[in-house]
Amino acid sequence: MTPGHLASSNKLADHLASSNELADKRTSLAVTRTIVALDRTLMAWVRTSTSLISFGFTIYKFFQYLKSDTSLTDADRMRLLSPRGVALVMIGLGVIALTLATIDYRKQRNVLGAAYREYGPFHLSIAGAVATVISGLGLVGFVMVLLRQ
Repeated sequence: MTPGHLASSNKLADHLASSNELADKRTSLAVTRTIVALDRTLMAWVRTSTSLISFGFTIYKFFQYLKSDTSLTDADRMRLLSPRGVALVMIGLGVIALTLATIDYRKQRNVLGAAYREYGPFHLSIAGAVATVISGLGLVGFVMVLLRQ
């Protein structure tokens, strides 16, 4: 082997090592961006579901205040399209949507964590905790409207 050949082999080895480091950095950044995108998506679901839950509860309380009149029969209060029925649908839709979004979020995080374990450890997400709390509060609101509280 000639000395020039050894020098070019060393350059190639250095270039390949540098290339691998760059690829690892890029992959790590891509994984981080994907995790942050999952967090943003879940927070968008939290925002949408919170709007549905709070609007449904507000409709129920507003019409409950307006119709505190005792002249309504129980049959009038049990209609599906009554304010209470609309509130139950909206609150239920918000809770179900957020629960499904949270389950999907956790599945995707687990798949990502398993596939790219070497780029971890991954941070715990506040988005998951917020989604769980909002789901619980929405469920409490649903039960309150269902029980006419």
